[in-house]
Amino acid sequence: MTPIPDSTQKQATAQGSVIYYRDGKTVLARQGVDRKKVELAQVPRHVRAAVIAAENRSFYEDAGVSVKGTARAVWSTITGQQLQGGSTITQQLVRNYYSGLSQERSVTRKFKEILIAMKVDQSKPKDWVLEQYLNTIYFGRGANGVQSAAQAYFGKDVGELSVAEGAYLASVIQQPSRFAAPKGPDLAAARARWKSVIDAMGQTGALTPQQVAAQRFPDLTTPKKPFELKGQAQYMLEQVTAELNRRGHSDEDINSGGLKIVSTFDKKLMQAAKRAVTNALPDATPEKVRTGLAAVDPATGEVVAFYGGRPSQSAYYDSAFSAKVMAGSTFKPYTLAAALDNGFDLSTRVDGNSPLQVASASKPIPNDSGRSYGQINLISATQNSVNTAFVDLGQKVGLDKVAEVAEAAGIPASQLDRHKTAASFPLGVASVSAVQNASGFSTFANEGVHMEAHVVRSVTDAEGREEVVKPASTRVVGEQAAADTTYAMQHVVKYGTGAAARLYDRQVAGKTGTTDKSKSVWFNGFTPQLAAAVTMFRDDNATVTIPGYGTQFGGQLPAQIWRAFMTEAMEGKPVEEFPEPSDLGYGYDYSAPTDDGDVPEQEDTPPVNPDDGDTSEPEITAPPLTDDPSATGEPDADRQESRPDEPSDDPPALLPEQPLGRQDDAPADAPANAPANRGARSDDRAGRSPAG
Repeated sequence: MTPIPDSTQKQATAQGSVIYYRDGKTVLARQGVDRKKVELAQVPRHVRAAVIAAENRSFYEDAGVSVKGTARAVWSTITGQQLQGGSTITQQLVRNYYSGLSQERSVTRKFKEILIAMKVDQSKPKDWVLEQYLNTIYFGRGANGVQSAAQAYFGKDVGELSVAEGAYLASVIQQPSRFAAPKGPDLAAARARWKSVIDAMGQTGALTPQQVAAQRFPDLTTPKKPFELKGQAQYMLEQVTAELNRRGHSDEDINSGGLKIVSTFDKKLMQAAKRAVTNALPDATPEKVRTGLAAVDPATGEVVAFYGGRPSQSAYYDSAFSAKVMAGSTFKPYTLAAALDNGFDLSTRVDGNSPLQVASASKPIPNDSGRSYGQINLISATQNSVNTAFVDLGQKVGLDKVAEVAEAAGIPASQLDRHKTAASFPLGVASVSAVQNASGFSTFANEGVHMEAHVVRSVTDAEGREEVVKPASTRVVGEQAAADTTYAMQHVVKYGTGAAARLYDRQVAGKTGTTDKSKSVWFNGFTPQLAAAVTMFRDDNATVTIPGYGTQFGGQLPAQIWRAFMTEAMEGKPVEEFPEPSDLGYGYDYSAPTDDGDVPEQEDTPPVNPDDGDTSEPEITAPPLTDDPSATGEPDADRQESRPDEPSDDPPALLPEQPLGRQDDAPADAPANAPANRGARSDDRAGRSPAG
């Protein structure tokens, strides 16, 4: 009438999960119960013999219970004395393994344990019982099961344990807390207990007299401190856990499912990201200033590295994934790509005059200092980040198409919808995270195909079944549109506001971004193999000012941090070149602008008008940020700033007007000089080795 329970205690079979860096070998974090199940065949015979000698010498002969031991325990309970032991290995397993048996000390529970143990002995092989027992029992030092115990006490797998080491683990079972790290009297007691186990192994025939005499007390490793996550590791764990949850793995799976989780994070690149930021910022940097960096492999969508900020600022809120700030002029390339994928080309002329009156805007939109550029081509507009030119381009191509490109490139619609009807939408009034922006630009490096950003490479369950993450792939724009967008952004780094981000040995394309009053500043760029974004902002939405550096713009510290990281990340990687831009056939050399010295000193986007369909966020005074920490500020065009100790080899200059460019009176849906069908392109691309 006492059935064997049909379920086990969760803690008895729970196996903790291990999260690795992208190499699949270096441990990033451990989660949950420290237990790794092993089959009985993996446990050496002398280890099994030691446990049997210490806990239940008659294990293979008895019926699952010890009559004398049980009678002694029951009598002690009835007479009110301290409950004695006397439990066999089978009884210990029943008590710790099956659900429904509490640890309370009562005669009723003891009789129930005895009956179930007898039934288990009748229905299960002895080896099955021993295997479950060895995987279930607690050995101290936080180790559950013999495999974890072998690692905890001797730093080796159970199969490598010597006779003396196996005997010590058997000794620990009786008093795991006392013998975990014994000293003084406890060490003397541990030695005595170990010696008694060795002698018992001789008595049971597991060891010969000569082997018994040869055994020496083993050296124990120093107990490891509890696994603690520090710095960026905590942020990494949070992102991995969040993604596992999104992919259907519950917290219980992670904490007790024995998963092997390989993340996308490259340990060396994570360290490089931290160095790039911390070496660039002075110690006197205000606590409220936050810096985020994210790097994405364009070919796979893997987030290979990031810097989430100082943990002292917020233990569970990072500046790379969580923080979302106005994109500023780093958003303009999405507008450019939308235009180039919808019939426009690099020679298309747009209105660079200031101010620009747009029907949907209540006030004219100016350029920085009211500067006018006239009718300029899209390379000049990008290189000099001309606001009115991009507002005009957005009107011509359609803001809905701009939003479609940005969303397909990985920026969630929820972050775009409230802004996409505003004339200023192409200027970056929507907020994005560093990861989202790096992922978005990786689309251009990947020839117009966006690979879903992700932080988990694979998950292997306790049974060895591996699930490899296959990120979603989306064709955002055609290959040539991506190549031309990239070409225009190369001019930003070669001759424009992003000169401080140049790499000496390879091509770079990128875009700076600075919002109104420098409330958020960006540099976002890429090589063919890696895309990275750097952002700086403040918790209180004030101007980003760094002691010794002054008010920041995208072309200053963000670009310098980007270059420092990418210099290290690209070291030793093959030099790859971007695809060629369109052959427009006009006989004009786009390779370098003329040197007329006529460039704005800084970019500046006018304040956003709420009447234009865009609203501002309330000012944020402390983390976590909700959506727009620079809500009261509007994206400026990026400010022309080069690092003072590294003058530009080629002074920034406007490109001359393009011949045969787009005519002012050409209808928006039929741009002059539009190439015939640019949209339909092959999704295939040459394979690239992942960064890191």
